[in-house]
Amino acid sequence: MNDTRATLEMIAPTVEEAIEKALEELGLADDEVEVEVLDEGSKGMLGIGARQARIRLTVIGQNVPAPAPTRRAPSSEEPSAHAADLDNVMSIARATVSELVDRMGVRAEVTARVGEPDEEGQTPVVVDVNGNDLSILIGKRAETLNALQYITRLIVGKEVGGGVNLIVDVEGYRERRERSLRELAQRMATQALKTGHSQTLEPMPPGDRRIIHMALQGMEGIRTESAGEEPKRKVVIIPNDSTPEE
Repeated sequence: MNDTRATLEMIAPTVEEAIEKALEELGLADDEVEVEVLDEGSKGMLGIGARQARIRLTVIGQNVPAPAPTRRAPSSEEPSAHAADLDNVMSIARATVSELVDRMGVRAEVTARVGEPDEEGQTPVVVDVNGNDLSILIGKRAETLNALQYITRLIVGKEVGGGVNLIVDVEGYRERRERSLRELAQRMATQALKTGHSQTLEPMPPGDRRIIHMALQGMEGIRTESAGEEPKRKVVIIPNDSTPEE
């Protein structure tokens, strides 16, 4: 006979906190459940972040309704930004970036916040780095900043057990860059419509190209394509009655 008893998995900084949170969500006492520790958690390495403790509670008895919705722990096959606790992701991300920046010999203030949902409805965690003359953290064409973001995503993802939607920004660079790219997209699209000829932009990294595509998505009379090979791949803005120019 199948075991149909209600279960709930919970993550928290410690096993005790995970049990407390799960019991509160279920509305039950500790003698009404069976507790299985799936992961005792870890304090992390080099002082960076901490792996969450993870437990499973099984309700004792057959007549207790299952909680709805059930909160599952993140797995490596689904984005943990939806399953992991955002507060914990922010804490780990902030600690990670602080450690990395400090090891680079840079003094800066690091904070974390929940960002605005993107076009796909995904809510990112944004880590802001602020201080005096932090251009070294940005680098040419944001190469250093993108590398910092990539490394942070890897570390935080490993700590929480899955991929995270995480953005690292330095002194508002990404916001200014996005605004500049959107303005460029509008200018070049207007030029394309006026002349009837496609407009080819300078080579850009994938993230910048995506901003151009999104800025012109749905614009009447215009379509966009990416052309060329990395790292010289570029966006082409094309009037609908025209063809891409080489």
